Amino acid sequence: MFSSIKEIDAPELARRLGERADDLHVIDVRHFGEIATGTVPGATALPLHTLPLNLDQLDRGKDLVLVCRSGARSAQACHFLQQRGFANVYNLRGGMMGWAQSGLPAEAPPVA
Repeated sequence: MFSSIKEIDAPELARRLGERADDLHVIDVRHFGEIATGTVPGATALPLHTLPLNLDQLDRGKDLVLVCRSGARSAQACHFLQQRGFANVYNLRGGMMGWAQSGLPAEAPPVA
């Protein structure tokens, strides 16, 4: 879909979250109903349609990892952020399906 988008797989993301979580910001771009079923531990819920209104919440100094169900919407989010000057954006390859297939735990998002 977007050839210039960097990807990270679920085991690598889990490793980085365990070692250097402060250097990452994981953002789940699914709808709130989807996110309620579970997300990457520590992820921020920021549905794709709200991303343009919430750019100020994103730290340009951190690696941003975008997550959705399969990797398609998060790839769109990565492309959108790259167009706005964000350099360190990564798509979670396979999305939450890939996360689950890797046997990694999901957690309920924090209630805002």
